[in-house]
Amino acid sequence: MSLISALAISVGVLGGVATWLFLGPLAGGLQIWAAFIAWACFFHCGGKEAGLKATVMANIAGAVMAWLTLLAVSRGGLGESLGLPLWAGICVGVGVLVMILLANIPAFAAIPALVYGFAATAGYALLATDGLASLTAASVGNPLVTIILSMIVGGAFGYVSEKVAGALVASGHTRHAA
Repeated sequence: MSLISALAISVGVLGGVATWLFLGPLAGGLQIWAAFIAWACFFHCGGKEAGLKATVMANIAGAVMAWLTLLAVSRGGLGESLGLPLWAGICVGVGVLVMILLANIPAFAAIPALVYGFAATAGYALLATDGLASLTAASVGNPLVTIILSMIVGGAFGYVSEKVAGALVASGHTRHAA
């Protein structure tokens, strides 16, 4: 079996399982779309243990930077005097600048993974009914908590899907060799 076919099977089956988990037993907290972003990020970061580490570390750092940026925008106090669009632009500019500078630290060198974490957290906070109001909640309703947990689970599913695909490819070679 080719690697692409094996990945299609493993990602398809595990994608179905992940969707069931997120919409069933884990419903109301984690976000399947954020998990799929991290899942793709795992492969984008090269897969294997190093790809998982890069994905998780950078997704978390990006999420934290988005969270800090959203706190500054929503609670920084300058939105009224400067106008919200200008204040938000300044906050995002500074937040993204700091986030990209984090790439100088090897654990956070995967810049696309930083951006995925930032974008997922900001998007969820801005689109959720009470996203900005929940920024400091000590619960899964907090966009930072929701996205970080979702992305960690997504990265783990990426890792498992790679292992399953590798096993499928290896079992295909064994059968053909016999």
